[in-house]
Amino acid sequence: MEKKSPWPLLVFATSDKAVSRRIQQARRAGELRELLPRVYTSDLTTDPALLVRRHWLPLLGHLYPQAVISHRSGLAAQPTPAGDIFLTYKYAKKVTLPGLTVHLVPGPGPQELDRPFGSSTLYFASETRALLENFQPGRTRGGISKTLPVAAVEEYLERLLRVRGEEGLNQLRDQARALAGQLGWEAEFSRLNQVMAALLTTAPSKLLTSPVARARVLGLPYDPDRAALFTTLLTALRQAPLPNRLDPAPQPPAYYELAFFEAYFSNFIEGTVFEVDEAHNMVVGQAPVAGRHADSHDVLSTYYLVSNPAEMRVVPTTADELLALLQRRHAALLRERPDQRPGQWKERANQAGNTNFVEPELVRGTLHQGFACYQALEHPLARAAMMMFVVSEVHPFDDGNGRLARIMANAELVRGGLSRIIITTSYRQDYLRALRRLSRQRDPGLYLRMLDRAQAFTAELRPGSYALLKEQLTKVQAFDEAQEEMVW
Repeated sequence: MEKKSPWPLLVFATSDKAVSRRIQQARRAGELRELLPRVYTSDLTTDPALLVRRHWLPLLGHLYPQAVISHRSGLAAQPTPAGDIFLTYKYAKKVTLPGLTVHLVPGPGPQELDRPFGSSTLYFASETRALLENFQPGRTRGGISKTLPVAAVEEYLERLLRVRGEEGLNQLRDQARALAGQLGWEAEFSRLNQVMAALLTTAPSKLLTSPVARARVLGLPYDPDRAALFTTLLTALRQAPLPNRLDPAPQPPAYYELAFFEAYFSNFIEGTVFEVDEAHNMVVGQAPVAGRHADSHDVLSTYYLVSNPAEMRVVPTTADELLALLQRRHAALLRERPDQRPGQWKERANQAGNTNFVEPELVRGTLHQGFACYQALEHPLARAAMMMFVVSEVHPFDDGNGRLARIMANAELVRGGLSRIIITTSYRQDYLRALRRLSRQRDPGLYLRMLDRAQAFTAELRPGSYALLKEQLTKVQAFDEAQEEMVW
């Protein structure tokens, strides 16, 4: 069993001679090692650079008392990935430590709104101060500037406006005006005020440089994190060679039989559960099951859409067409559920598990961003993959988003003459897991493998009749909930 050290992780030199002697004895005994000049550690094995990066706050608090974490570091609240951090201090100096480069910038000490770190003498700049500091003129030294690019500051303010609203932005402006008067930062406040006014549309939008900020002013604010995620998927799709699996049921009546199973499984995934024969009789007879009017029409409405070859060959050519198509198909899909506001964009935020979808006010703009990525793709399977993920990730309506996403994706495939994708009950967990990994971890690999395998499965079906299709699906246990997640 490893012996526990009697020393704390970080030990700082002191003017107390007795403590100094104990520190030196501990060094000779191998209980401590020097991490920095006059700073020691009881961790004898971890790389010094890693230790400094892990414990930068107490270390900087000891080395630079009354310093303020400021400028770009004040907004980021951490060192850059390269290990640069900016502190406002008594003098200017660049100090290189293991794993960390400290840029000391002369300026005013802690102010009333600046917050101390624990009981140390190191402070975090207030949000107001950090914003003003990032509008100071700055030169790039050693490959990095003390201030963030103007576009990055604009995007910070756009997020703030999104979260706190106009009232919150105006409160921040009042605080900035007062602080600027105290510190003589009138020029910095003037630049900050211009950006805020442009975001609030009381000044020309041409003052803004960030696409995110300009989109808000033009009435199409979007979620920049989702836009970046769409770009990640776009890159993966353009790099991947994709197969041309022909549609196994391009013409009726086989087209209708496969469309039934597409509608059946798409609703089963969302919890609308019928026995397959019961659902088939309902579709053939075009009559809802007694006592289950709304559930029945979920399946019937999905079937009416996906069984219509003309409808399933309609794909958007502009972002505005995409929005109109989504609203039209959603209205048809949920026409018997008026409480879910068919065809109307959501007005309240929605989520699934730990995933929070796009905020209501950002829906239209984020769909525009998704369309730009969709438009940059050629292969029908690539366009289907992008369309499915965009609709799933934005979740633009109160309900029915998953079904709508799969309809939009399969329309791309039907239009391209390729096999559609049917997510059977047995594939459900893999489908959802792949979406989650792309959404949360920005890893498109599993998502692309899942869609590829699901399309390959669908393309191998022989939809000569309902009975034949049901037999094939039963044989591979497509109607069974997977006991464990598959590995694609």
